[in-house]
Amino acid sequence: MEFQVPDVPLLKIFSFLDAFSLLQASQVNRCWNRVAENDHLWRNLCLKKWSFCNFSQCLGSPTWKQFFLKQRKQEYRMALAKPEDFTFREASGNLGILGPMAYLSGNDHTVGGQEKSVICTVSSKHVLCTWDVQEGTMIWSSPVQQSSIMHLATLPQMHLAFTVDLEGTVKVWNCQDEDALATLAMPRTCFSLEICLTNDGPFLMVGNSEGDIYTLTVPELRGVSKVNAFKYSVDLLHCSPDRKWIFASGTHQNILPMVFLTECLLKPSEGKSPLCLSIPFSSCCRACWAPRKTSRVTVMYRRGSFKKTGFTTFDLMAKRTGGRTDIQAHQVATFLLPVHMESPIWMGVGDGNMIVFESGPYLFLFTISGHLLQRFEDHQRTISNLWVDSVHILTTSMDDSLHLYMWEDEGRYPYLKSCCHLEHIGSDLAPSCIINYVRLSTDFIFSVGSYVSKAICDNMSIVCVVSRIRESSILVMYSLHM
Repeated sequence: MEFQVPDVPLLKIFSFLDAFSLLQASQVNRCWNRVAENDHLWRNLCLKKWSFCNFSQCLGSPTWKQFFLKQRKQEYRMALAKPEDFTFREASGNLGILGPMAYLSGNDHTVGGQEKSVICTVSSKHVLCTWDVQEGTMIWSSPVQQSSIMHLATLPQMHLAFTVDLEGTVKVWNCQDEDALATLAMPRTCFSLEICLTNDGPFLMVGNSEGDIYTLTVPELRGVSKVNAFKYSVDLLHCSPDRKWIFASGTHQNILPMVFLTECLLKPSEGKSPLCLSIPFSSCCRACWAPRKTSRVTVMYRRGSFKKTGFTTFDLMAKRTGGRTDIQAHQVATFLLPVHMESPIWMGVGDGNMIVFESGPYLFLFTISGHLLQRFEDHQRTISNLWVDSVHILTTSMDDSLHLYMWEDEGRYPYLKSCCHLEHIGSDLAPSCIINYVRLSTDFIFSVGSYVSKAICDNMSIVCVVSRIRESSILVMYSLHM
């Protein structure tokens, strides 16, 4: 180690290291330690692993390294958690039927020095509510809206929630004041909602029943652009993790999905159509961007009279030739599921080379080429919902339970780790917020006419909705003991 490599080339070399190797390198000598502490290196590692920390607002720590280590510690605790490590709080009563829900803050959000997770829920009572997951209490609710709220999106970095109702009214909420920050009445019914946080600020994408995609400023909801993508409704809108691409599609069998260059929607040129490309696979029902291969999209589609389910994966590229830019799509892989396999409703993707989906009571992990990697049998009845992000996978089932899985780092074997199984234990107490502890029993406990219909999580909590036939839903909040 007598030969000292200059800082600039050493920084370049270190940029190829993973976090563990970078920590090892920092222990070699003082020079290497100083370079390995570079905030740019740790910021890139954070962006590679968690797309949500794309901006400094969610850093919440003095340095990117500290943020990285804090997040990894929380993930490790969640991966090893057992049912008895959670506190369970149940909100029941006159909640109505709970629809969409999303985290408004989490992981890095602190109140009075304590880490808090805050979620938004929408109910059939035409109300948007926020909840403190650790306390199990409602902390804010909107006035009763004139029409049912159909779609919900959140921007945790700015503590904002976005709703669109049955009549096409779009609203922005700070979840503190009684009135919305902005309101916009759309001319048609809205079918999709997507928030896109770029270097130029946040924008809201709205897809309607006539195939139009509107791009709006946040929080003012001023129109930036409008493009007609299809003759039918825009049912799916997904922004890529690097905010470079917008995937749009409808579930109608005659629609071919389209991919737009985000910049063209945010900065439209007068008289010019935005750059886009049709993907030659109709009957699209789901689509996911790869968290770490940011220009890779996987589409789930159904074909033929028997509605066979297939998956196809494309890599996208914007190629500039002279003064012209063209979008190119390269099909990386495609496959059809066996006829005997029950068609999935939900899907997610891992590192870009793996697809996860449910089929009956089973969870399957396939390669994008169609090779089976894993099959999990953690539920006894049909999986009713699948929720996937770049770290976690949650399944909920008709057997009144949910199961947590976590992706292995860098797509390493065994790819997906089965972590924790939680069963909802209902209460016959009067409507209130009931505090109890999760326990695991040997026999499944069924609530008559009820099942866990959906769930979401972060590194400190799991929130699920227990749906009950002809009755109000129950909101169940699990938080790790801190």
